Amino acid sequence: MSSANPLRGEAELRVGDAVHVLRPSFAALVAAEDELGPLFALVERAADGKLALGELASLFWHCVRDRPEALTRERVGEAVVAQGLVAVTPALRVLLGQILQGR
Repeated sequence: MSSANPLRGEAELRVGDAVHVLRPSFAALVAAEDELGPLFALVERAADGKLALGELASLFWHCVRDRPEALTRERVGEAVVAQGLVAVTPALRVLLGQILQGR
């Protein structure tokens, strides 16, 4: 698996023994927005410390690049819980920055 390209606004998320690249592509962000509501409101909730764990896991889920069939949304959520919010905050910061800034 290749590593994240920061020039594309990518981040990495470890799920079990695998590291997955999170890429906030247009398609991924549209899918996330369809599920979570307007992305700007998501960013505001995150800034206010009101981003729910399920929202975080859903954003990551939609942004996993080349998502393998064996990877489930539940595994992504469990990985977030297992690592803790401090560990996954850098990836969240990258994705939120891309939502606000674009490429």
